[in-house]
Formats: sequence, C-alpha cells, structure tokens
Amino acid sequence: MSKRLPKELAFFLASLLSFSLIFYFLLPQAQHPHTQSRLKAQKISRLSYLALGDSLTQGVGDATDQGGFVPLLAQKLQAAYSYQVDTRNFGVSGNTSSQILKRMTSNKQLSSSLKQADLMTLTVGGNDVMAVIRKNLSDLKVSSFTQPARAYQKRLGQIIELARQDNPDLPIYVVGIYNPFYLNFPELTAMQDIVDNWNQSTEAVCQKYDKVYFVPINDLLYKGVDGQQAINTSDDDSQVINDALFDGDHFHPNNTGYQIISTAVMEKISETQKNWKN
Repeated sequence: MSKRLPKELAFFLASLLSFSLIFYFLLPQAQHPHTQSRLKAQKISRLSYLALGDSLTQGVGDATDQGGFVPLLAQKLQAAYSYQVDTRNFGVSGNTSSQILKRMTSNKQLSSSLKQADLMTLTVGGNDVMAVIRKNLSDLKVSSFTQPARAYQKRLGQIIELARQDNPDLPIYVVGIYNPFYLNFPELTAMQDIVDNWNQSTEAVCQKYDKVYFVPINDLLYKGVDGQQAINTSDDDSQVINDALFDGDHFHPNNTGYQIISTAVMEKISETQKNWKN
C-alpha cells in the first residue's frame, strides 16, 4: 500500500521549495574572500603597454634587436606588479613630433591599439632638435630653438590629446632627450643649454595634463655610466667615448643606456602608479 503525503504538507513543501529557489536567485551571492581576491587579480593581471616614438622606442643601438628599453620596461612591470604585459611597439627611427602626430591619424593599427592601451610611453623631440641643428649648423645659437620649441610644444599637446581621444584615463610617460655630444665635443656648451631648455619645454606641456609624466634622462646619460667617461685606446689613438652610447654611431643608447632608460621610467611609474585608474 503506497503512502501519500498529506495534501497540506505537500503544498507546504512545494511552496517552501519555490520560495527557496526564488530567494536563492534574487539574493546577491557572497563570495569567499580568496575568490574575490582571485577575481580582482584576474581583472588587473593583463596590461596593454603601447610604446610610441622615435628611434629610442624602436631600439636603435640595441645589440639584442629586441626594441631597446621597451621590453626591459615590460619585464620590470611584470616583476613588480605580476602583470602579464602585452606590448605594442610603434617606434620609428627618425620620426619628429610632426611625423608621430601624422602616424597617429593615418595608422589604423596604432589608433586601435591606443584605444585598448593601459599604459603609454612616448619618446619624442630628439629629431626635432636635430632638424634645427642641421638648419643652423654654421651659426648655432640657443635662440635658434625658441620658435621651434614653441611649435613642438603645440604638437606634443596634440599627440597627448589624440592618444587620449578614446582612452581619456591613459597614463602617459614622456621620456626626455639627452646630449650625446657632451664627451666628444665639450666645447659645445650651448648644446647642454639647448637640451635642458628643450626638456623644460617638454615637462611644461606634461604638467598641463593629469597623469602625464615627464621622465628626465639627460643627467643619466650625457656623461656616460655613473657619470664616468671611458677612454678607448687603439694603438696611438685615444678617444673619449660615452660608454652608455652605441659604438656604431656614438649617438643612440647601447644596451646599458637602454637599461638606464628603462630603470628611469620604471622609477617614475613606481612613484605614480597609484594614480592610475583601477
């Protein structure tokens, strides 16, 4: 003989089950603290790093041909913050600020990558300075750079604003320029003033924007590693060289120089990373 539940009890149990299911789906589910931490870590574990600029970003002088300071910085970011860094290098040797700005409006891959970037570094200005030097080589004066610097400042502002057009909270680190001629041509005292003034112009633009940071490197490079000049002696010929620069042109950084640059950028990031949008 089969046993049946009383109708009242069956109705009660069915109602209780229905209520429990409704309550379960409507009530926000609490997560274990470790689960929350893991999910949060997953959200920030990937970092899209976009490097934009000239030969310093391309990595000219890097014997490993890996991209100069860019991969070194990516490694430092991974070590310091456990990020999985996705790097996009848009460095083109010889680019002036005008050419970088033009690429930003014509290169679809660059435009798309800027929208997705979590971090951007920018190397710019060195070729602008060299263009003025070539134009005024016979009569180089500090005053020759006044008007070009103003025009450069305007373009730098446009680069920053265009980079943030679809990514308004993008942190940007602008690397300064350095004087590669100091050890070989110490009599060119005006060159140091030119570089200092140009860097001040760059820094002034950076200070107008939130989360745009200037990274000075001249004092780290112009006298060589740790400020010590090196002497290269070959038979009867002795030459003073900058041991932070590439032997092939004594202009671009070598591996050591790029390591110095990456460290400088990383130090600035460490100081300011708390300001990034989480």
